[in-house]
Amino acid sequence: MTRFFDDLAAIGPVDIWDGVRARVIDGEQCSFAIVELEPNRVVREHAHPNEQLGMVVAGRVSFRIEDETRDLGPGGAWRIPANAPHEVSVGPNGAVVIDLFAPARADWQALARSEPQPPRWP
Repeated sequence: MTRFFDDLAAIGPVDIWDGVRARVIDGEQCSFAIVELEPNRVVREHAHPNEQLGMVVAGRVSFRIEDETRDLGPGGAWRIPANAPHEVSVGPNGAVVIDLFAPARADWQALARSEPQPPRWP
């Protein structure tokens, strides 16, 4: 049975890295994620074959893509080409971001999901 609708609190989160938790909705060709980042965390430089589009919903991050860095707050957005190195430093109050990946994140689909729980925000 195809599931067309969902609720954020009903999506079991996935721990991507220490202090980085995502609730992911997978489509056939893309993954949509609501990512909660704990205060003062650093997502070390990495790259992946997925193009990534995203936006800050709450909090602040310092985002580096290749050799360009920006401090972003709510409404700040990014586009990361496939295989581009990038890194994120989270502000002292943590952050919530939304990310869209194409193609879908098969590596995240293989991760264990926690029991559904209310989001840590707003």
